[in-house]
Amino acid sequence: MQYFNDLTDAISKIDTDNLISIKDSILNCYKRKGIIYIFGNGGSGATASHVAGDYLKTIKGLRIVCLNDNTTVLSAIANDIHYEEIFREQLKNIVLEQDLVIGISGSGNSKNILNAIDYANLVGVETIGFCGFDGGDLKNITAKNMHIQINDMEITEDVHLSCFHAIKRDIAKDLFRE
Repeated sequence: MQYFNDLTDAISKIDTDNLISIKDSILNCYKRKGIIYIFGNGGSGATASHVAGDYLKTIKGLRIVCLNDNTTVLSAIANDIHYEEIFREQLKNIVLEQDLVIGISGSGNSKNILNAIDYANLVGVETIGFCGFDGGDLKNITAKNMHIQINDMEITEDVHLSCFHAIKRDIAKDLFRE
């Protein structure tokens, strides 16, 4: 099946040095007792939710919050302010300098993701983006990014989740050694 050929090809092109750098940012946030804020839309939102659950369960003491999991606040901000502000408005109330902000957007062009990253950058919080296709604007505005260069949303989403799983395993192994 062509899907598996494309998936294997995308995985083979992962920049592992970049992935290790992202892992180091997550581990450093953990060590400084910061909070990781992660978010996305649609499939990327499902990835963000999955990652938050996995990381909380596996890495004792890690603080991670998925901003797209609170439907009450999402719908209130979308209704009362604008959908493009659903993540930025949340960050305005909670993000601190020692935290880490991770936005996931397959296209790299989701305005609500970009607005939140812009805000985090403005207040001096480290940012990481996970994107696909040509990387969109997200690739250019985050301090670090995991760009999966393939014009296929499903493969982009699958590889993003695999990258997060690889990072989690490495962090758990690093912490176990300590």
